[in-house]
Amino acid sequence: MMSGRPSVDYTCKAMRGHQGEIQDMAYLSPNEHTFAMGKVKSIVCTASGDGTVKAWDVQEGTQIWSSPKQEMKLVQVITLPQHNLVVTRDLSGTIKLWQGDTGKELGAFSAESTFCPTIAYTINNKLFLSVATSSEKIYTLAVPDLSQISCIKPFPNCGIDLSSCSPDGRSIVVLPLDSNEAPKVLYTHYATNPEDDLPVFSSPLPIKNCAFVTCWLPAEPARIALMHGVDQCYNITTIDITIQKSKYKMNIMAQQVATFRLPKKHIFIQYKTIAGFGNQTLFIAFDTELKLYSLDGTELNTFQDHMKMITSIWVDPFRVVTSSLDLSIRVYTWKNDNKTSSLVSRYHLVGGSHRWSR
Repeated sequence: MMSGRPSVDYTCKAMRGHQGEIQDMAYLSPNEHTFAMGKVKSIVCTASGDGTVKAWDVQEGTQIWSSPKQEMKLVQVITLPQHNLVVTRDLSGTIKLWQGDTGKELGAFSAESTFCPTIAYTINNKLFLSVATSSEKIYTLAVPDLSQISCIKPFPNCGIDLSSCSPDGRSIVVLPLDSNEAPKVLYTHYATNPEDDLPVFSSPLPIKNCAFVTCWLPAEPARIALMHGVDQCYNITTIDITIQKSKYKMNIMAQQVATFRLPKKHIFIQYKTIAGFGNQTLFIAFDTELKLYSLDGTELNTFQDHMKMITSIWVDPFRVVTSSLDLSIRVYTWKNDNKTSSLVSRYHLVGGSHRWSR
């Protein structure tokens, strides 16, 4: 796709079948799948307010399978492409695992919480889920039977959210929903091996007030950027997490790398998205704007290509892709001379309509 020409470089197909709003979606195809080769189907899964999860063949625009209708609407879907598995969460806190080829239900677990963000990760080729709840608990589950391995409480009388797992698979940042508490780091080995006599959490991170949005810097083992509110503004604080072991003990250490304050005007923008690239670069979407920052707060690029709010950012070594409520996708590419700051806006992929957007 050199120029993004409709019907030449790409096509747009409507995939209809849900009776309610799509709440979440994720690719089930492996990352290394090359679309043009045609040897592996490009498959996407969608979770809907109609209580079903569906798998779709992207090239053909057809439905592959659909789950039975659940009692509550589905609000999250996670795919595990290397294992051909799909995870869903419904509004009542029920987590279910589905077989990726057929949609067969493989396991279920109830967290009994309407707010229970769920993440998946791998340790030594074993799959796990961690589920945060508004009732102060983090459940860790084994895959594929979704049996409970551990249940821990990082904060007293405080609901929690979770970051995704760090690139090295060893750390999860636990985010309190109470501004009087500071985030902590959960060591995944303990969550998945609770019988081991190891520390569960780090000391509180040097973050004031609630952390709103997080992302990992993918070129580092465990470097995380957190957007959090300070004095009616937003700060971006970047922290390196290390696990230090000695003969008799182990410590979870967090060291601040950098911090900077965003312009005060952004405090009024409700929806914000953040993504990391390499070990020194952050993308932040504010409404219709896409900004590129260094960790110390230097603004490297600003793009205003979308007409409506940016909803997601995808970053890889070759391109950056943004999606928007204006029903378009914007494609940017890196210049070869300096991938730290040289990003070029290329073209829109425009398709669909609000008539199709359910």
